[in-house]
Amino acid sequence: MLNSRLSEYVRLAASGETVLVTDRGRVIAEIGPPQVTRSPILADALLAEAVRKGQLTPPVLPGAEKLPTSKPVAPLLDLLGELDEDRSER
Repeated sequence: MLNSRLSEYVRLAASGETVLVTDRGRVIAEIGPPQVTRSPILADALLAEAVRKGQLTPPVLPGAEKLPTSKPVAPLLDLLGELDEDRSER
C-alpha cells in the first residue's frame, strides 16, 4: 500500500504531518517533515548529517583561534642594508 500512495504521504509530510509506516502492525519507519536543523539543500543536509555522526569535523571559522604573534627576524633597516650590499656585489 505504501508504493501506491507514496506521493500522498510525501505531500502530508511536506505539510508537516508525520506518517508511520508499519509492517504487520509494527512501526518500521516514519515519513515526516525535515528537522528544523536540516537544510533544504541536499548537499548541505548530507554534510550536516556527517558532522552530527562524527564522520566530518567542521572547519574552524576565521578568527575563532587567535594566531600566534610573529616576531621580526631582524630590524627592517638591517635587512634593507644587507639587501643593498648583496645587490652591489653583483
